[in-house]
Amino acid sequence: MSDWSRYDESDAKVRPSRRGSRPRTKIRPAHEEAVDGTVIAVDRGRYTVQLDDAVVSAVKARELGRRGLVIGDHVRVVGDVSGAPDTLARVVTRLERRNSLSRTADDTDPTERVIVANADQLAIVTALADPEPNPRMIDRCLVAAFDAGLTALLVLTKADLASADALRAAYEPLGVTVIETSTRREGGPEADPGFVRFRQELHGISTVLVGYSGVGKSTLVNALVPSAGRAVGHVNDVTGRGRHTSTSAIRYEVPAGGWIVDTPGVRSFGLAHVDPERFIHAFPDVSAASDELCPRACTHESAEAGCELDAWAGDDAARRARVDSIRRLLASRAAGDPR
Repeated sequence: MSDWSRYDESDAKVRPSRRGSRPRTKIRPAHEEAVDGTVIAVDRGRYTVQLDDAVVSAVKARELGRRGLVIGDHVRVVGDVSGAPDTLARVVTRLERRNSLSRTADDTDPTERVIVANADQLAIVTALADPEPNPRMIDRCLVAAFDAGLTALLVLTKADLASADALRAAYEPLGVTVIETSTRREGGPEADPGFVRFRQELHGISTVLVGYSGVGKSTLVNALVPSAGRAVGHVNDVTGRGRHTSTSAIRYEVPAGGWIVDTPGVRSFGLAHVDPERFIHAFPDVSAASDELCPRACTHESAEAGCELDAWAGDDAARRARVDSIRRLLASRAAGDPR
């Protein structure tokens, strides 16, 4: 039998760690050599970053933790920032966002999905036909845009197929710029006054394009940025829905000035991240009437519930449409329907 009394802890052999014995430190490098840039594309953990004089591919540094990066984020980058093929940089800092445009999968989903950061304007792209316009989706996008501090454009495509009068009457009184376009007309985009005006509205600012699949976003992008080469799809004759042709968001510089972010077509636009009390602020005239006429803590559900918006709207069709829109949004939020 062995005499274990001859041994103590000093005899124990400890295998050295492969990582060494140096203790971890919370001190992080200052990265004084970091270069400023803007994220212009995101693809499965790789980030395309526009620098002043190069475009680089980068990964996210560990010190950023779970902080997500989206298109439009202003970041600081280290490593190989030459932009040469087969080189890789590292994003070490995400600067504070000026704003962010978000949506949720539906009105009960607690997960907020940031679409783009640091944008100035939202262009809601809607076809006048094929597929048919959906005012409820337009309303939702307006709420999200105004809640994020963005101005809004309503861009009506396929204007050669149907009239835009009804949508103009509904949204121009809100201060929303409404533009009709048709790239199918003889002479192409440059011969279309609506397209020319749309391009002017983009000058000097960052604009994100949002809309259903099949409404013509990719066609607009290709006309604005000929080098983009975005795939163009068609609408299903049975479902009336477009096929997803753009599978990822990407930011382009418009040769005539400005930047656009093309996003994949959406099926829904949830507003779970927006306080319902702020829905009404997307409609300035309704908000002002509410502050003046409605009782405090009014839910705006109906006249029977004490809401005075019906009396304010009276026989004015445009006013009634806006009040109805707010109530649809509130009802959809309660039911969890994001369409």
